[in-house]
Amino acid sequence: MGIAMALLPSLGLLALGGVFGKRLDQTVWRGIDTLNFQLLFPALMFSAAAARPINLDDAAIIGLGVWGILGVGLLLGWLLRPFGPDRFLDFAAGWQTAWRFNTAIGFVAINALDADSASLMAIAIGFAVPMANLMAVTALSMGKGLRLRKAVGKVALNPFFLAALGGVAVGLSGYPLPSVLSEGLNQLALAAIPLALLAIGATLDWQGLMKLDIYTGGLNSIKLLALPCIAWFVVHSFAIPKEQASVLVLFAALPTASAAHVLAAAFGADCRQPATLIAQSTLLSCISLPLWIALQTSM
Repeated sequence: MGIAMALLPSLGLLALGGVFGKRLDQTVWRGIDTLNFQLLFPALMFSAAAARPINLDDAAIIGLGVWGILGVGLLLGWLLRPFGPDRFLDFAAGWQTAWRFNTAIGFVAINALDADSASLMAIAIGFAVPMANLMAVTALSMGKGLRLRKAVGKVALNPFFLAALGGVAVGLSGYPLPSVLSEGLNQLALAAIPLALLAIGATLDWQGLMKLDIYTGGLNSIKLLALPCIAWFVVHSFAIPKEQASVLVLFAALPTASAAHVLAAAFGADCRQPATLIAQSTLLSCISLPLWIALQTSM
């Protein structure tokens, strides 16, 4: 119940964005998307990855585990290509929701476990953010029809990717950021998710929110059911220690990232579909995420 209540503010911001969507000019929302893409979400990703020193032993298990989860999400999502939009760019905008994850909800949800799990979740997010963004930017670059050289350049210079990679480098170094810099980044990071949720609500197709077809239903099922089920099976098959196993399963069960909408907008994809998928994933996780947490705490 605590996790479901923790998700309510996010749902409220989505609804508030829906109210103001028609009252503000579309140039305002495009400006918010640009600000999020260039500054606020990179600050959030860098801060999350650099927040704590990364232990190499934990990094080996957690890092490989989350990369495996992301890879499975990508492969399963690709199976839905025949049911998605005809234009590959628009398909890629929705496809990325099969493996991306909500960082903020991850840190909220992990509080249901012990204190050590919170530091392990930070490691998971630190390793997952660069890979998830590399995969998403590559997919969207392909949809944009960019040649290999330009696509590689687009990935290498993407603010999300650079911020996450820099954060992991700081975490692995073991040296904390100066307090002034850290506090400034944290203040920018605090603005990222609320503004993104408002922008998502403004572009959301509210009538289509609860219409789950094969494509949208499949993507949500992959993110909220298939990935945590596969993660649970793997960690128990390989006898992964309980703390690390719990974090990997919980990571796999997180709803998709609100940043997916920001990245889709930056590439010029149709933002309505990822906005709907993000809202659906957040709503459905109010049911699924507490169940996965209950399963982990009972073991």
